[in-house]
Amino acid sequence: MNFRETTVKKNIVHKGAILTMREDDAKTADGRDCTRVVVEHPGGVCVAAVTADDKILLVRQWRYPFEEETWELPAGKLEATDSDTKTAAVRELKEETGATAATWKFLGNMYPTPGFCTEIDRIYEATDLTFGEADPDDDEFLTLAAVPLKEALARVMNGELPDAKTQIGILKVCAERGILP
Repeated sequence: MNFRETTVKKNIVHKGAILTMREDDAKTADGRDCTRVVVEHPGGVCVAAVTADDKILLVRQWRYPFEEETWELPAGKLEATDSDTKTAAVRELKEETGATAATWKFLGNMYPTPGFCTEIDRIYEATDLTFGEADPDDDEFLTLAAVPLKEALARVMNGELPDAKTQIGILKVCAERGILP
């Protein structure tokens, strides 16, 4: 069966500094008229940074939409000045943790909300870390922690780390190392 839907007209409802929202006129696979809401997002990166003693770096920060603090892997949105996604990952790791990595590995893409948003998060693993000073954005207030991988995995499994990109990054790193829940 063909599931492909066809865009008839893109209708921009809101254009902001980060996001654009559309309510598109479209046709379903069987030809019926429909409306599809799309949030355009530049995409982001997420870094599973692992120390030599098998600890993973997490940052705690306030997440306004949920009105709570969350522990997450270092991450951020792509900037127009980024030459590629690894450049963004290197920048975000340094900004949020002060760390630089000698070894990088791409772990895959994640679509956090594929029902309505174009965001793609690129997940990287960073190892062979060297630490310096963090330089977060002016509106970022972060606490850094290095958590043993087994503990981080347990926190994913018991629901303490609800952020999807963080869960996937930790699960992939643990799977590569044979660490099971």
